[in-house]
Amino acid sequence: MDSTAIVSPVRRLWLYLVGAAVMVYLVAPTLIVIPMSFSASSALTFPPKGFSLRWYVEFLSSPDWREATLISLELATFTTVVATPLATAAAYALHVGQFRWAQVMRAVLIGSAVVPVILFGVGAYFVYVAAGLVNTITGLVLADSVLTTPFALITITAGLKTYDMSQEMVARSLGASRLRAFWTVTFPQIRRSVLTGALFIFIGAFDEVILATLLSSGSRATLTNRMFAMLQTQVDPTIAAISTVMISITMLPPLILYLVGLRRRHQPSS
Repeated sequence: MDSTAIVSPVRRLWLYLVGAAVMVYLVAPTLIVIPMSFSASSALTFPPKGFSLRWYVEFLSSPDWREATLISLELATFTTVVATPLATAAAYALHVGQFRWAQVMRAVLIGSAVVPVILFGVGAYFVYVAAGLVNTITGLVLADSVLTTPFALITITAGLKTYDMSQEMVARSLGASRLRAFWTVTFPQIRRSVLTGALFIFIGAFDEVILATLLSSGSRATLTNRMFAMLQTQVDPTIAAISTVMISITMLPPLILYLVGLRRRHQPSS
């Protein structure tokens, strides 16, 4: 037996420990919210004193919270529908395009990911006031699309870089249009990257708080907007219950996608 096969994992033990410590540091503050949401106490305490579903009942029985949740889901869904095709088209155009300013355009498209959200939100607010888009789903979808498209663009571009474009060229040489060749040949091979980008868009739009606070209020307030407003006046375990629901909504789709991919990877090829 090769001794390096035994020694190598031991030598990398420090790397595993550092990685585990970083994961705990990043994830622990989020996971602490989950047991706090089942507390029987009227205040946020950890560890919780007693077990109760009271705060989930409070959340689900409140018309305001239910309406805010539906608005956030509606916003995230519409943003995904709008931004995913835009990100896919932009990634494809920049990948296959041979024009001089391709890199400049890529930097401009990704630039919104590095601009502070508060600056973009203030600018969007004044534009929306003039356009009558403040406190509308349309305005929030447009704003969230600008913020989330760069993340999907990066993911889809990575998928295109692993794809052999000559396959699409063969389809076009046989008479298929560019759109048909992309849809029937290219897209099936990068669909996982596109789906991953769509998940980034959905999660980003669902969790976004700064734009929601600036551009929505009242009956059109999102879930994060109402949570932020509540934290300014009172803090009770209802916030922890809502946070747990939001964690579940944002974590389940990527987990399901990972498990499906893992299952397909272990299926014997025919």
